[in-house]
Amino acid sequence: MSTAAFHISSLLEKMTSSDKDFRFMATSDLMSELQKDSIQLDEDSERKVVKMLLRLLEDKNGEVQNLAVKCLGPLVGKVKEYQVETIVDALCANMRSDKEQLRDIAGIGLKTVLSELPTAATGSSLASNVCRKITGQLTSAIAQQEDVAVQLEALDILSDMLSRLGAPLGAFHASLLHCLLPQLSSPRLAVRKRAVGALGHLAAACSTDLFVELADHLLDRLPGPRAPASPAAIRTLIQCLGSIGRQAGHRLGAHLDRLVPLVEEFCNLDDDELRESCLQAFEAFLRKCPKEMAPHVPNVTSLCLQYIKHDPNYNYDSDEDEEQMETEDSEFSEQESEEEYSDDDDVSWKVRRAAAKCLAALIDSRPDLLPDFHCALAPALIHRFKEREENVKADVFGAYIVLLRQTRPPKGWMEVMEEPTQTGSNLQMLRGQVPLVMKALQRQLKDRSARARQGCFSLLTELAGVLPGSLAEHMPVLVAGIVFSLADRSSSSTIRMDALAFLQGLLGTEPAEAFQPHLPTLLPPVLACVADPFYKIAAEALLVLQELVRALWPLDGPRKLDPKPYVGEMSTATLARLRATDLDQEVKERAISCMGHLVGHLGDRLGDDLEPSLLLLLDRLRNEITRLSAVKALTLVAVSPLKISLQPILAEALPILASFLRKNQRALRLATLAALAALAQSQGPGLPPSAVRAVLAELPALVSESDMHVAQLAVDFLATVTRAQPASMAEVSGPVLAELLRLLRSPLLPAGVLMATEGFLQALVGTRPPCVDYAKLIGLLTAPVYEQAADGGPGLHKQVFHSLARCVAALAAACPQEAAGTANRLVGEARSPSSSPGVKVLAFLSLAEVGQVAGPGPQRELKAVLLEALGSPSEDVRAAASYALGRVGAGNLPDFLPFLLGQMEAEPRRQYLLLHSLREALGAAQPDSLKPYAEDIWALLFQRCEGAEEGTRGVVAECIGKLVLVNPPFLLPRFRKQLAAGRPHTRCTAITAAKYLISDQPHPIDPLLKTFIGEFMESLQDPDLNVRRATLAFFNSAVHNKPSLVRDLLDDILPFLYQETKIRRDLIREVEMGPFKHTVDDGLDVRKAAFECMYSLLESCLGQLDVCEFLNHVEDGLKDHYDIRSVGYSQLRGSREQAQWLWLQALERRLGGCGSGYLRCGMRTLPTPGNEPVSPALAGGFCTTEPPGKP
Repeated sequence: MSTAAFHISSLLEKMTSSDKDFRFMATSDLMSELQKDSIQLDEDSERKVVKMLLRLLEDKNGEVQNLAVKCLGPLVGKVKEYQVETIVDALCANMRSDKEQLRDIAGIGLKTVLSELPTAATGSSLASNVCRKITGQLTSAIAQQEDVAVQLEALDILSDMLSRLGAPLGAFHASLLHCLLPQLSSPRLAVRKRAVGALGHLAAACSTDLFVELADHLLDRLPGPRAPASPAAIRTLIQCLGSIGRQAGHRLGAHLDRLVPLVEEFCNLDDDELRESCLQAFEAFLRKCPKEMAPHVPNVTSLCLQYIKHDPNYNYDSDEDEEQMETEDSEFSEQESEEEYSDDDDVSWKVRRAAAKCLAALIDSRPDLLPDFHCALAPALIHRFKEREENVKADVFGAYIVLLRQTRPPKGWMEVMEEPTQTGSNLQMLRGQVPLVMKALQRQLKDRSARARQGCFSLLTELAGVLPGSLAEHMPVLVAGIVFSLADRSSSSTIRMDALAFLQGLLGTEPAEAFQPHLPTLLPPVLACVADPFYKIAAEALLVLQELVRALWPLDGPRKLDPKPYVGEMSTATLARLRATDLDQEVKERAISCMGHLVGHLGDRLGDDLEPSLLLLLDRLRNEITRLSAVKALTLVAVSPLKISLQPILAEALPILASFLRKNQRALRLATLAALAALAQSQGPGLPPSAVRAVLAELPALVSESDMHVAQLAVDFLATVTRAQPASMAEVSGPVLAELLRLLRSPLLPAGVLMATEGFLQALVGTRPPCVDYAKLIGLLTAPVYEQAADGGPGLHKQVFHSLARCVAALAAACPQEAAGTANRLVGEARSPSSSPGVKVLAFLSLAEVGQVAGPGPQRELKAVLLEALGSPSEDVRAAASYALGRVGAGNLPDFLPFLLGQMEAEPRRQYLLLHSLREALGAAQPDSLKPYAEDIWALLFQRCEGAEEGTRGVVAECIGKLVLVNPPFLLPRFRKQLAAGRPHTRCTAITAAKYLISDQPHPIDPLLKTFIGEFMESLQDPDLNVRRATLAFFNSAVHNKPSLVRDLLDDILPFLYQETKIRRDLIREVEMGPFKHTVDDGLDVRKAAFECMYSLLESCLGQLDVCEFLNHVEDGLKDHYDIRSVGYSQLRGSREQAQWLWLQALERRLGGCGSGYLRCGMRTLPTPGNEPVSPALAGGFCTTEPPGKP
């Protein structure tokens, strides 16, 4: 017997003890054992454990029973399938027991077992077998009417089972449906509620035929609004439809035209609970079927606006009249007035809450109607801010917040470039609502209810984020509300934290001038919160104080507010927190950061507090817990333009900082390097040389390929120290250079590290006297290339040559007197027959950078060398020479450009390399200097558009694109003519060139390009296949980088785009390859390009798409070639939240009605009508799909 089996055997023996404590502890130990992954039970142990746990389920002690039930969960995964079935049989038998306690335990046990069953996605059949075994017993328990408790328990278990494992029960769905439908007529409310929930889960998993039967049954049982019927029965049916809408609303779309008018009529009956159910059903329909609900939106909106103010037991008008007569001392009378209206039987608040949630769903699901919502819904919501019921008020605030989020413009630079006109008008309408919002919230901000104030702060935070600066003129009201909440100690601490968080956000969005008049009122409560004993409030208050300092006394502008009256209080409060040692970690860090900002922004006004503050920062620097925060604070002080003297702490701080560079904590090393660079920049010559040398000794280890970001900061610091204290640098330059040269050999060298290296090398030769001789540095840089040529070892990566060439050029720029000599030497090495290919590549790449500063003599000689190199047998040498010819030519266009154009005419065999040179010249030269040559270049390029090689035409297209950018108003109209008149290759090259006119950043050509883009897109009708493919690539680039160029044209473009997604039989041909026949589809690339355009449209232009029509073509793509199916699945998986349920409807059609059930169960291989498995990408896109807005 193994050790584990022996241990379990002893536990089982203890479980038979008469002492309940022995049984409890043994069961607890068994549970611990079962939760271990390593445990393995033999067959005999399995049987004994199962038998004992089932016996303990009937134990007299309730705690032992509960623990035995919990053991069933981990046991399911440890025993064989037949043992699980034994457990399930026993639990089902106990469900029918006369003992209520045993029934309850059995119900909990069944839920536990079901929750632990493996899903069908794992390939296990256990779940299906167990569910089939349970289902029959559950249906019989539900059908019997004798014991309601058994019914309720069975309905709960069935609901859980259907929600998690609905699809594998397909064979039982019909019997379950016929068992559950009669329960909707049960006289007991609890039974009806549980039946409604179970039917919702069943609707999501059942077949289309069963769903239609369920929907027809419910609709047929709904009486006409004037027909006699029980209100409870109608409520149940409406609730059931709402449950189906929430769980499987995407399947209900086809029935909405019949259903919605009925529900609208029921809303008009005088039954508040029925109205609530109707509005909840509308909410589900709007979220899951926004397109099908479109015709009904006006009626639903009207109902919501009607019932959001449905409060028959309260007269708001009289309340407003009384409000005008109230004073601040009338709280008692106000409380008495509200109590007079309270009524426990009043459920009208539920109707108002349901209406508010329905409006939120409407706004969330129909962003295209945003202007209408601002006109119709926003005033109504603002008017309802006065709602008396807290729960309803929270949902009214929530609905308005949804409206604000939908109005929020795009982020980044696209906010200006890509913002549609509609968004601008929405923001303008929102700006007009701000005074109304503030008037409505003025009283709420001082409401006795903390929850109401929290809602106000959330709403105002969102409003300030959408319209920065819009609340500045309302600052008196806001400050009064903030101060009221900060002084409120009767409520929980949450409201004070919310007020502080709101104030912090406000400081970031509103201008500093708005806060200046209110600082005397605002600062005392903030400082009181800084001293608060609760650590969360203190931490939040310190953050607010820090933001106040940064906003009111910025470093990059003049001081418009005298800090003298406030700096003493702020310094005292922060120092008190900084000196305390028994604080929470978060408070310590915030206090250090706050003091860093105080010293950095107001250090010249701290007076006697400055030195104690710096010494405290030094002390916190020594503490392992606070050292990271102290380093960041020290950086803030060092970069301050106030030039705060740090001499009292520098001698001690630098060795401490040097020790941090050896720590494993990466964040600490990064922060330390930033602090050292700031200190070297600001304190410079004042740094103690001995301490600087201690720091420099740690740096060679950091200049390593293992962490490029750390290496970049280290090299930046070295450059700064070299300029400030060259004598200190001279002593350690050897080890540092050795590591730096090793780093330069990395093929993964980022641009930032390379730029930092260039700056450091320039600093080394730029000091007087230089730390390292120019010739020595050049020799060290080029040594790896010469060593490679000598020993014939493994070659350097191509990127290494570019990095070394950049460094050589940086040194030449730092020493202009050496540039000509360096250029001459490089030309000599490039011309020498004895030079290896690597040496020649480095020479040409270096000349590409250095040659522009050389004299005319080397440049004349360079032409011949470069032309000769274009015929080199080494491809790398030819590419480097081509690059150098273009870069050098860009610096001397009058001499080189005519020469380059002449060579292109004279040397047709070198067209490809010379075109690359021209491309480099066009990209590097100034646009104005190119204008005199534009005509010649234009003519030459269009002569080569008909070249046979596609690669050459691609370079020609890029050159044309760069040339058009030189003079867009003149060249773009001519470019359009070429696009219309040229032959197929010319048209294809021209439309490819248009792609290079679009960049991901704003460009002056954008407005002009927008006027021509419609004509460019007409090439989608071109008879040539390659032209259409190039046009699709151009369109994809426009949609991806600058959607505003094409948004207004989508109605005209989309039909042609969709046309390209169809399979054309005339483009499919058979090619014989010996005895085999191979099918070739010439239209595949065009279709793939079209689907890639659709994917980009999904990301950036979803609002302009008819999603249902879009989905029809996606569905066609799912039947196409594998490459296109992959794009289609990516579209499904990457779809935006508001369209997910429309995608699910399409999937339902694709899978013949069983799709949603399988996806809810995590199925990874889905059966389709043609027995073709659906890719995991498709299933993965929906297994975790939630309704829009659902957390």
